[in-house]
Amino acid sequence: MSNHSLTRLINIALRGTTLGSKFLLIFFLAKFLEPKQLGLYGLLTVTIGYALYLLGFDFYTFTTREIIKLKRHEWGGLLKDQGALSLVLYVIVLPLLTVIFIEGLLPWSVAGWFFALLVLEHLTQELSRLLIAISEQLLASIMLFLRSGIWAVIVTGLMFFRADTRDLNVVLGGWTLGSFTALLLAIYRFKQLNISGWHKKIDWRWIGTGLKVAIPLLVATLALRGLLTIDRYWFADLVNLEVLGAYVLFMGISNALLSFLDAGVFAFIYPALISAHHNKDAAGFRLKLRALLWQTVILSISFAIFTLLVIDPLLVWLNKPLYLANENLFSWTLLITMLSALGMIPHYALYAQGLDRPIIHSHITSLLIFVPTTWLLSLYWPLQAVPAGLCVAFLFILLWKSLAFIRLTPAQYR
Repeated sequence: MSNHSLTRLINIALRGTTLGSKFLLIFFLAKFLEPKQLGLYGLLTVTIGYALYLLGFDFYTFTTREIIKLKRHEWGGLLKDQGALSLVLYVIVLPLLTVIFIEGLLPWSVAGWFFALLVLEHLTQELSRLLIAISEQLLASIMLFLRSGIWAVIVTGLMFFRADTRDLNVVLGGWTLGSFTALLLAIYRFKQLNISGWHKKIDWRWIGTGLKVAIPLLVATLALRGLLTIDRYWFADLVNLEVLGAYVLFMGISNALLSFLDAGVFAFIYPALISAHHNKDAAGFRLKLRALLWQTVILSISFAIFTLLVIDPLLVWLNKPLYLANENLFSWTLLITMLSALGMIPHYALYAQGLDRPIIHSHITSLLIFVPTTWLLSLYWPLQAVPAGLCVAFLFILLWKSLAFIRLTPAQYR
């Protein structure tokens, strides 16, 4: 077996273990916490996920494309510039986020955890993206395992054996410790790389150029992530925090598909797509795109079959009548994630070519479609309105990006 194949195998194993740990955590949280607490955990995680974009400004979309083109001795200046931008954003965004607690969207009891986790997740996420861009996928996977895997196993074990640890604060403490360990590992690795170019003055003009590229993509991402943040709050408003716990559980299971695709397929193929397009290698681009299509489709179908077979016995094991009573929500959440996964095929094909405009337009329009669709459905089917609205939005994104790819991609790259 070649070194590349072994690295990929270890990478997939690490990501698979991380996914398994996340799976384990969401089930044990559903088993040991009240549905209301699971609902709150769901709100907290999506709010942190959304706020991450405000701290990062999606600037990595510019940095990733740039760092691939540069030699190692030039990386330091680029990283210094991104660090300067992050510092400015921290000063502006963090105080603004207190509005979430002032307005009562989240309780003050989780404010400390929210800000600690937000900063740690942002730093580790940005460093992971840089590692992927410089072909250090294995280390990025180890970081992900520390951020999302090992602490979940430890917390699950604690909750299983000790009833006094079955509390949301224990979960959030484990998450904080895992993210902090991942951050230390990333810092250690970047010091080892002996990157030079740090002496360069901060290039605000380059940052400005990057923002011109990143901000339209950020608006698109905020619209897309807005779908998967508003949905939790809207669902809780239409039904209640207890049934939101069931929705969070089913979304947690379904989202494992996207995590697995991200780890085993997207992280490997999209840098190669960018590189093939940059080198005007049409045959290489087509080959990678075909691999992206088939691997995504086969993994999505396999995942759907497996989860539909195991969901019923798992819910019986949880022994919580609320989850069984709302089992029909699972088919909806599975459909949402499958449509989202398929939409990533034309997404990466467009992104690799620098064709950002259709991505931006589709994401913004999808939010504009989701809101009235969900509102209309909520008048008749309050329980299904939010997931059905998401299905309509993600189907729209898939169709828009596919048509844009066919229309805008030169024939030799299709």
